[in-house]
Amino acid sequence: MAHEEIEKSTCCTDRRGFLQAGAAVTAAATSGIGLTTDASAQEAAKASPVLPMRPLGKTGAKITLLELGTGRNSPFIPKAIRLAYAKGVRTFDTAHAYGTEPAYKEWFAEKPEIRKEIFLVTKDGPKTPADIPAMVDKRLEALGTDYIDLFMIHGLGDDHSASDAIKMVTSDEFKAAADKVRKSGKSRFIGFSTHHKDRAAVIQAAAEAGIVDAIMLMYSPWLEDDQPLNKALATCHKKGVGLISMKQVAGGFPKGAKTNSLDEIQKRVPTLKEKNLTPYQGLLHAIWTDERISGSCVSMRTTEQIRDNSDAASRYAPLKTAELRQLRDAFLAAGPTLCAGCDGRCSEAAGTRAELGNLTRFLTYHEFHGDRSKARAEYAKLAAEARDWSGADLEAAREACVSKLDFAKLLPKVDEYLA
Repeated sequence: MAHEEIEKSTCCTDRRGFLQAGAAVTAAATSGIGLTTDASAQEAAKASPVLPMRPLGKTGAKITLLELGTGRNSPFIPKAIRLAYAKGVRTFDTAHAYGTEPAYKEWFAEKPEIRKEIFLVTKDGPKTPADIPAMVDKRLEALGTDYIDLFMIHGLGDDHSASDAIKMVTSDEFKAAADKVRKSGKSRFIGFSTHHKDRAAVIQAAAEAGIVDAIMLMYSPWLEDDQPLNKALATCHKKGVGLISMKQVAGGFPKGAKTNSLDEIQKRVPTLKEKNLTPYQGLLHAIWTDERISGSCVSMRTTEQIRDNSDAASRYAPLKTAELRQLRDAFLAAGPTLCAGCDGRCSEAAGTRAELGNLTRFLTYHEFHGDRSKARAEYAKLAAEARDWSGADLEAAREACVSKLDFAKLLPKVDEYLA
């Protein structure tokens, strides 16, 4: 495993605080507090403790282990924001592309005091560093606030080569733009999100350049010690760059998978039953066991997801190495649809230029996030050769894949649903 067991002292609450937090969350959950009105959510927040926090690199700021990801606009978003706050979440993620910023603007207008109590992240897609200051102004207007805690370049590398992405976040122009925005007070911190297959190189270069404050990345808790991404994260941790994980849960235990019964998974991972954790809660505990990760951005689309994930954060305790291995094996056996540790080795082993990691990621958007239009749009943006997996050695790809994706089963679905 990449990481040994973390000492209990790294947990953000002591034993007394942990027990008090668990009791309060249980009481809130059983009382039915949550979605009725903003006032009831605020009352619930007073009764419920803030979730455990970790420092975001060397920024001096702290964020909750759990971050609400609002990756798709829907009528549920305003309620999701309030319920997450009531459950102790204090870190919230949005973006220009999501269309969810107006829900925050409405929230801040109703409860101005909330703005100072949360850590707000938003994102946009500048073509050049010079675009950033104006984009920040637009995001401020959309959010109805006079400052952002963390502004990020959205999906760095999705529309760039790795070399262009590296140039973007290491250039003098980017430094000038970042300094300008930070000095203006309009955004306290600057960073980027990425799920590029070569993100290890991008993250490594960004950490060494020392311009960005934080990075949000597609992440897996099963990283190998010698994997370039693992080494890049070590550099970030050493340099004080804050790390937020994403895409870590979706597609992990697919519905209908033969091993996706709680009984079967608990046989593989006895600690889940002992700790009364669902497989998804176990995954979050595995992620947080990596002390380099400040928090996890999780897209939560239902009341149950918000309650389960906030419960997982409130009861977090680091997993032992043996527990991590058991959970990893259960995860792989369940037949995941997304490889959060993808570094392109699958395509290389298969002898294809098709972007197998992206194809399965977009399928996961379609099947698990319900973002069907986004999935099709992202698929359509790929070059023809990046979509054409015909002739690829899919068994070799599966063997090489960190998450052992069953490409022979998944890729025909990509063609059926996204083409």
